[in-house]
Amino acid sequence: MDTTPVIFYIFLIFFGASILATIALYTRQSLIVAYIALGVIIGPFGLQWVDDPALISHISDIGIIFLLFLLGLNLDPKDLIRLLKNTTWITLISSSIFALVGFGIAIYFGFNMVESLLVGAAMMFSSTIIGLKLLPTTVLHHQHTGQIVISILLLQDLIAIVVMLLINAAGGPGLSVWEIVQITIALPLLSAFCYFFERYVLTKLIARFDKIQEFIFLIAIGWCLAIAELAHSIHLSHEIGAFIAGVAIASGPIALFISESLKPLRDFFLVLFFFSLGAGFNLHVVGEILLPATILATLMLIIKPFVFSFLLKRTEEIKSQSFEIGVRLGQVSEFSLLVAYVAHENQVVGDPIYYLIQTTTIFTFIVSSYVIVMKYPTPIAMSDKLRRD
Repeated sequence: MDTTPVIFYIFLIFFGASILATIALYTRQSLIVAYIALGVIIGPFGLQWVDDPALISHISDIGIIFLLFLLGLNLDPKDLIRLLKNTTWITLISSSIFALVGFGIAIYFGFNMVESLLVGAAMMFSSTIIGLKLLPTTVLHHQHTGQIVISILLLQDLIAIVVMLLINAAGGPGLSVWEIVQITIALPLLSAFCYFFERYVLTKLIARFDKIQEFIFLIAIGWCLAIAELAHSIHLSHEIGAFIAGVAIASGPIALFISESLKPLRDFFLVLFFFSLGAGFNLHVVGEILLPATILATLMLIIKPFVFSFLLKRTEEIKSQSFEIGVRLGQVSEFSLLVAYVAHENQVVGDPIYYLIQTTTIFTFIVSSYVIVMKYPTPIAMSDKLRRD
């Protein structure tokens, strides 16, 4: 097997990403935008230096698996119950409003019911990466603002997991009643298996060899990929399995170490994932959906801060703090890209909706990042007054 093209592609992607990431940081942009832009520039619809994005896409899928595994690792079941009590109604009401707006815009521009529902679902989420990366560490750990932002984002991420589960189920050709029953019972059965295996096998192994960091690293990767593959074999997705695998060990003492250890590996594959999104970005199709994407992005950027602010003030939050939280959550999410990707891969929707969600998300990334950096404390603020680590 000739591995030269793969090595050359990896060189182009990471060398190019380092250049565009530098430009993005100077212009106070999200790095995700740089990775997607690189895919557009050197992909098959640009300079064609990388003419086989499918190859990179298959490799990058591993990054999504690790992303959801790490999300599960940071979601201790006890913390989840506490978060549900504090921000469930805010998250559910706001998500419903955003979904209705997205659905209405899609219907207005002539998309069918399934396509419009997917657009609505994609609009429900705010960016975890922008929300956390632009939140100072001091605020994240010691102030009320960070707690609320994290609570809402985690609950939105859970909704995204459910949406992806439904999309995977809908993507199957002509599911029989028995197959639907299998899918329905597969999730609780897999969760129960993970709980008991973690409690009676995994915990004992980790406790026995917890001083050997290499072993912990390997056992974490093996656990993640094994449960992901097991989930796939019982008609669930790899991503759902990885998420369940993470939640199963989230309450363990070693969860924080595993989370920190796997972040570089996750980031490596996520660069490839976002590059592949850009590489598959057909600019000719984008021209057809540019108007609805622009309108949808503008509405999300305007509506989200005010909806969050209004709902938070009903819980007696300070007015200025409520609006700041709304602005920090005022964009569409990388999970929206993932939802669109999963729906497109399962042939639930076609290219126009796929590109509509992508374009809308990227527009909101760019504008929202600028607004947050210029107005609120962030680690990459332009002024010394607003720059906070």
